[in-house]
Amino acid sequence: MTHPDFVVAIPARYAATRLPGKPLRLLGGEPLVLHVARRALAAGAREVWVAADDPRIADALEGCGVRVAMTRADHQSGTDRLAECADIAGWADDTLVVNLQGDEPFAPAAGIRRVAELAADGHAAMATLAEPVDAPAVLFDPNTVKVVVADTGHALYFSRAPIPWHRDAFAREGTVAVSGEWLRHIGIYAYRAGFLRRFSRMPPGRLEQIESLEQLRVLEAGWPIAVGLAPEAFPQGVDTPEDLARAEAILEAARG
Repeated sequence: MTHPDFVVAIPARYAATRLPGKPLRLLGGEPLVLHVARRALAAGAREVWVAADDPRIADALEGCGVRVAMTRADHQSGTDRLAECADIAGWADDTLVVNLQGDEPFAPAAGIRRVAELAADGHAAMATLAEPVDAPAVLFDPNTVKVVVADTGHALYFSRAPIPWHRDAFAREGTVAVSGEWLRHIGIYAYRAGFLRRFSRMPPGRLEQIESLEQLRVLEAGWPIAVGLAPEAFPQGVDTPEDLARAEAILEAARG
């Protein structure tokens, strides 16, 4: 199968709120951002860039095959950081960009390619992935974003709440059965560089500010977001010390 020509851009902010110094936190004895960079390289992107805000991140990536864009430290979001990266890299507006979060050390190459394919077909301004929720604890975790998708394959809404709200099942405490009705949003995106630049110039939306979910800015502005199912398991990213410990356990198990 022929895959579209795309680049991967990884926003890496040193001063993460919930896990300070996150890009350089060690996972299996190596910086977290290095694991993510390797995943991007394995996906077959034409270029892989890390948009960093601290020279220590660049030092950690030296010699691994990715390019580093030193971006401003005061960006309010990863999208703003990637928009600056797009200008530093000199990408034309039609360049297909996959935004891979800098805290996804287990992102499968197939998933990275899949989101690029969704964006390449031109049916939506932006594309992302989701997978079925596999446990009630995940469904009710506000750190896990859920998404509702229309029959068209476009997102209707993203929320930290368990949407859709199952009126009858949720009213009976202890009877919630996760049966594929809910989707966990995976924080990977793809769009053309021109839309990335436009996205970064949009004012924050009301719903975005309520939920603290940047992708809602796109929906509020009337742009469609295509949502595809991840072709294989896409473990949750690393946002907290507990997530880092879980990732360490996954890595140790994989290494036997």
